[in-house]
Formats: sequence, C-alpha cells, structure tokens
Amino acid sequence: MATNTRILVINPGSTSTKIAIFQQEKVIFLKTIKHSPEALSQFSRITDQYEYRKDIIYEELKSADVHLESIDVVIGRGGMVKPIGSGVYRVNEAMRTDLLECKRGEHASNLGGLIAADIAKMLPSAEAFIADPVVVDELQPLARYSGHPSFERTSVFHALNQKAIARTHAKSIMKKYEEMNLIVVHLGGGITVGAHQKGKVIDVNQGLDGDGPFSPERSGTLPMGAILKTAFSGKYSYSEMAEMVVGKGGMLAYLGTNDAYIAEKEAKDGDEKYKEVLEAMAYQVAKEIGAMSTVLKGEVDAILITGGIANSIWFCNLIIERVYRIAPVHLYPGQDEMGALAENALLAVNGEIEIKDYL
Repeated sequence: MATNTRILVINPGSTSTKIAIFQQEKVIFLKTIKHSPEALSQFSRITDQYEYRKDIIYEELKSADVHLESIDVVIGRGGMVKPIGSGVYRVNEAMRTDLLECKRGEHASNLGGLIAADIAKMLPSAEAFIADPVVVDELQPLARYSGHPSFERTSVFHALNQKAIARTHAKSIMKKYEEMNLIVVHLGGGITVGAHQKGKVIDVNQGLDGDGPFSPERSGTLPMGAILKTAFSGKYSYSEMAEMVVGKGGMLAYLGTNDAYIAEKEAKDGDEKYKEVLEAMAYQVAKEIGAMSTVLKGEVDAILITGGIANSIWFCNLIIERVYRIAPVHLYPGQDEMGALAENALLAVNGEIEIKDYL
C-alpha cells in the first residue's frame, strides 16, 4: 500500500476550474481558477475550451512551484459519458472520444477527464482516472419506467457527492456502505434524492432537466398537460422552454433570485411569499424522500442531507419535520468534490476498490 501518494485533482465548472494536490488524504494545494465571460465567449463549444483551461492549469501549478513529476495519479471530474456503474475508471481512448464528441451532452465536467489524461501522459508512471460521474446508472428495472416507452427514466444525479457522503456516514458508525439502506438528499442548484440499497442507487430523480423537487433554478416535475400547451402555443422557442426547466425555473422563477441564503433572509424578515416558496421546496423534497422510502420498502437505516443548502438548519428542519419518522436524519452540509475525487483515487491505487475500464 502506498503511503505517500500525491494526487492531482481537476474539477472544471461552468465558469471556474478547481485544482488541488493531495498527499494521501491531506490537501496541500488548492486553487479555484475563475474564467471571465469574455475569455469563455471565444469558444463556441465547451470542449473548445480544452487547451485554454489546460494551459492555465499548467501556469497555476508552475507559479505554485508544484513539480509535476512528483504526481502519482491524476483524477478529473467525470463528465457526460455513457451510463456506467459507480466507481473509478481509467481515462482510455474510448472515453476520450466520447468526452470530445459530447455524444451525451455538453458539460464543463467533460474537460476533467480530457485534461487529466493529457497531464498523466507527461508523467513517468501516473495514470488518469475519473470517478462517479453524474451519469452513474444503477437503476433497478422498475425505476426506468416513466409511463410511456418513448420516454425512459434515466439516471443523472449528484453521484460523486451522494456516494462520498454515504460512505462517510457508514464509516462513522463502523459499518460498510454496502451493508446499509440509505436515502441521500443533495440540496444545491439542483436537488436529487437517491435510494441507496446495499451500495447501489436503485432509484433517483433525474435532477438535471427531468423530475423531482424544484430547486433554486430548476423546475423539477411539471404538469405535462400545461407544458404541452405552452410548448405549442407559438409564444416560446425551444431554448426559452428549456430555460424554464433549467436555469430560470424553480425558486428563481417564483422569487427572482436563485440564492437560497437571500431567500431565507427575506423569509425570516417576514416576507410571506419567500417563506411559502421555500416551504414548498422543502415540501417537495420531503415528498421525494417519502417516495424513496417506498422504493426501499420502508427499510431505511438513515436519511442523509448534504449539499450547499444543507448549511441552512432552518430549511433542513422544514424537511426533517415531515420525514423523521421514516428514519434518523443526519446533516452533512456542503460538498467536498475535491476530497471525494482524491479519496476515490487513493482507494483505487491502494487496491481497495477496483479500477474499471470504460467500454
């Protein structure tokens, strides 16, 4: 088992790129690189930003006096690859092709594996990995049914954070994640609620542009009849309809802000509209938790609430008061994607989990 492993973590976001160096579990360098709208506007597609972001990463590492030859493993945030099981995957040519061609959607996280692979090629013996991308798919067959064969339910959720928090909780009570039934709730710009059965997420709402609770900027499940009438009314383009679902939906559409902190402050200051919208969002999250408890047939060891909005005890209590009878509720505020990626890489190089090939 390696005892001094150095891990480079690369996590591209829509307007920033986070990089970190971990020595074993300890972070020794962390940097968030902000990208201006002007800099990004020169690229028509996200993958066109590939060389631009890679060069900036090199510059930041050089200025921080980080010697690349000291890196043992490089891991990037997993992108929109084909649906795969949970775990750590080598970045091979098949994956690079899918990430470059954006076959299953454009997302900034697609750049993570691409940049990781390029950097690893320059190093003496380092490998490049991704771990638990948003397209992790462990759905049971019944969960794929939507109500019409043309519209199969798919698995797109906060897999990296949900899995990391589930393992953290299991470890805290001296159990294995694979021995437990958990409901994990990620509260952020998007909201996903997953039913984790013995280490697999057998059902979860599609939190990107699909179903489930509304969130600060996503509409979640909408009444289909009204959607069809609006879509064919001639008043809106496809892109305008898409923005109603993702980007300008949810709390933003109701209140004009996607900042949960601001919304909570207004609610606490006595604004009844803000209070009601936040209560409605919590109500929908609680309903989704209840639905996932039936997926697990009522056998739920714990409910775990994580993500940025989990920092709000006030909002979490709106959920907890409706679900605490189902199972004990534990709060894990925030998310540590960098730490989760580093942990996955360390487990992989130490042989504690299997390194998978992308086919």
